[in-house]
Amino acid sequence: MMQQTADERPGIAAAIIVHEGRVLMVRRRVSEGKLSWQFPAGEVEPGESPADAAVRETKEETGLDVSAAKLLGERVHPATGRLMSYTACEVVSGTAHVADDEELAELAWVAHDEIPEYVPYGLYEPVQQYLDGALAR
Repeated sequence: MMQQTADERPGIAAAIIVHEGRVLMVRRRVSEGKLSWQFPAGEVEPGESPADAAVRETKEETGLDVSAAKLLGERVHPATGRLMSYTACEVVSGTAHVADDEELAELAWVAHDEIPEYVPYGLYEPVQQYLDGALAR
């Protein structure tokens, strides 16, 4: 069996959840570099698809039941070096709250024009393009 290198760490799946004209963002208790506000996200478990991981992490972190709509894109994150996948999700039921208070400090439903205040360094382009379309209505 080959030894795992750092780059073979599990990928991170992020959920892009748009509801009533806003996108759900969470603030982690421990910020990763300058990443403070981000999307609900977590490691993809063995045998799990990125979409399934995004749905599961959203439930664990925010208590929200969502369904995966489409994969928006994947990239190696420039700040963390982790493989990231971004899945657009739709709310099925529930009300978002800080369900995992060890991980999360707070969450917010962010309007389109507020995104730069939360993510001043800009979003991954396919995610921004999706939000431009989904939130511009």
